[in-house]
Amino acid sequence: MRSLIFYGRTGRFTFRMLATVLGGQSICILLGALVARALAATDQGSGASTAHLWVGLGLGALCIVAAGLMRRPWGITLGWVVQGLTLLSGLVVPMMFVVGLFFLALWVTCLVKGGPIDAEMARREAAARQE
Repeated sequence: MRSLIFYGRTGRFTFRMLATVLGGQSICILLGALVARALAATDQGSGASTAHLWVGLGLGALCIVAAGLMRRPWGITLGWVVQGLTLLSGLVVPMMFVVGLFFLALWVTCLVKGGPIDAEMARREAAARQE
């Protein structure tokens, strides 16, 4: 897995796809935060419903921030942190494990396939400039 990076810059296509993954992930996390709040609110004697909501909202906001920072070298690292935190949110809402695995698979696929696509786009642009 040579093209699986944890820090650094990616090509234009790759960072756009990674930002799209994080944007979709933020929606799922925000909805998961509402589920976590509702589950905690139905539990008698649990005052954690508001905390679950705020932590989920924070993670959803972190997804949006990470999507905006994909052009920076450490944006990839922040995206990996978001993927890990999404998997950890499965401790509160078990179905978030499934959501986390789904978006982790999308994340890795975009990292692996994005590099060759960026290289092909650069090759085509260079060929078009020579004509």
